[in-house]
Amino acid sequence: MLAFIIKRLANAVFVMLSVTFLAFVIFRFVGDPVDQMLNEQATQEQRDDLRERLGLDKPFLVQFTSFVGRAATGDFGISFRNQRDVLDMIAERFPATFELVLVATFISLIVGVPMGVITAIKRQSWYAETMQFTSIIGISLPSFVVGIGLILVFSVWLGWFPAFGRGDTVDLGWWTTGLLSSSGRMSIVLPALSLSLFQITLVMRLVRAEMLEVLRSDFIKFARARGIPARSIHFRHALRNCLMPVVTMTAMQIGGLIAFALVTETVFQWPGMGLLFIQAVTFVDVPIMAAYLCIVALIFVVLNAIVDMTYAVIDPRLRGAEK
Repeated sequence: MLAFIIKRLANAVFVMLSVTFLAFVIFRFVGDPVDQMLNEQATQEQRDDLRERLGLDKPFLVQFTSFVGRAATGDFGISFRNQRDVLDMIAERFPATFELVLVATFISLIVGVPMGVITAIKRQSWYAETMQFTSIIGISLPSFVVGIGLILVFSVWLGWFPAFGRGDTVDLGWWTTGLLSSSGRMSIVLPALSLSLFQITLVMRLVRAEMLEVLRSDFIKFARARGIPARSIHFRHALRNCLMPVVTMTAMQIGGLIAFALVTETVFQWPGMGLLFIQAVTFVDVPIMAAYLCIVALIFVVLNAIVDMTYAVIDPRLRGAEK
């Protein structure tokens, strides 16, 4: 088990270094932050002085090594544009993103699981076919199109929900939340629905596939032969046996939702990490862009490692397969 954990940790370190290196290589072609921070009337001396203060006059490998060394201690440097600590700025935005992802995940489960069960046990009915068809549309539409459509219908035409922003927030010390205020709860509905639509489709299809497999198993046939009610068979026996893959997939998708929430946050002007990243791209704020990608990659790596180690604890054969 110790060898298994060490190998997973080594893989995680390699992934993080690779992501950081690729980020630095890509960001060299985004543009020159000095051009964004100074006006056209700035002299060459002013440009050189700013470039030296930002450390951009050093070779690429020196910049990369310096960033990795500082990032390992939690120091991602200073924002070029805001002249503030990058980690502090991300920490301010993280609660908004995490809250959005949490609500989107909750919506995907409470909607996707029942839809998956219905399409499995009533697969010949018209409403099951309608759900299947709707899921295809949901998984095909880009999230920004879904977001704009939700704003048009529920904000512009009906006026039920705010079109942008997070609403009023409550400060809980190191954490801010909008779920404790009425405007905050109303503001999170549309962006959470937009972000959860793809996840709902995945959950529904996974539950349907697992349910169909479980319903064909021998213990379900025996349960029916004993006269157990269909509702009990479907929800107490079949559904409980197919939820493990759903939980695993949901945990893995949390990292994906955090990474891809930037589109939803941009459409709804949600003040999270994704919107901060988009603004950083606009102003070529390399420290923020690199820190964002490193943090998202770290979330993916940690979730993958937790899932792998959990599987290894549950099934010791997986540890032997690594040798």
